[in-house]
Amino acid sequence: MGERKILVKKEKKAYVKDLEREFVLSGFEKHYVETTKDYHTKYGVIKRKDLLRKPGSKLRVGNHEFIILDPVFLDHYKRIRRLAQIITLKDIGAIIANTGLTKDSVVLDAGSGSGALACFLGVLAKKVVTYDINEKSVKITCENVEALGLKNVFVKQGNIYEYKQVKEKNIDVFVLDVPEPWKAIRTAQKVLKIGGFLVVYLPNLNQVQRFVKALPEEFLLEKTVEVVEREWLVDEKRIRPKTKDHAHTGFLTFVRKLREEDKNRGVNKKKLG
Repeated sequence: MGERKILVKKEKKAYVKDLEREFVLSGFEKHYVETTKDYHTKYGVIKRKDLLRKPGSKLRVGNHEFIILDPVFLDHYKRIRRLAQIITLKDIGAIIANTGLTKDSVVLDAGSGSGALACFLGVLAKKVVTYDINEKSVKITCENVEALGLKNVFVKQGNIYEYKQVKEKNIDVFVLDVPEPWKAIRTAQKVLKIGGFLVVYLPNLNQVQRFVKALPEEFLLEKTVEVVEREWLVDEKRIRPKTKDHAHTGFLTFVRKLREEDKNRGVNKKKLG
């Protein structure tokens, strides 16, 4: 990824005394810009040499002021290529918090989609392997992994439901964002270490219920949660919820592997004697 900068312009307001009201003249803006060339805004041009100033520097463009910042991972992450809707940051946070994911964790992820979850977890975990059956998803995920410079995220094309095709073992966290996760339970039995977490992300509760019913005894169902985020507008005169908020996105179910699969389950006990 080439050199980038963040340009931030604060909201500009003016108080009209005759009307006894404050008006917004121009809104908040944040620009993700390349430093290899001049940057054109609707207010005027910012020269390349000015983009190379140190973080915190102020740039004047007409009557407007921009502050220059170095981007962090999140700024780059928000620019990744997308296919369908990606998992939201609030749900990613819940996955990290409820599995205790650390720099020593090895993660298996399916399906990749655009690779958003795999890329975010790749910044935190030791290693992430992500699967998708769709060739286009694999291609986009590979592009996003490369763009973010992640060397510990590995992309594979394959069917996560076919447990014999999945070679990973001793996985700490296994995340399933697939339509029929109950079909991947045998895969989870195979790849997870004892004490490892299986996380399932589903949009509908009837899917959650079907998955829970399919869980074998060697797995402990910890909980199913819905993470609701409500953004608030707070300024000198207003305190209220913003009209745009991310309420329901999906249900997260957290399961933990207690022991290895019982190979004798379902065998007639009289024959065991």
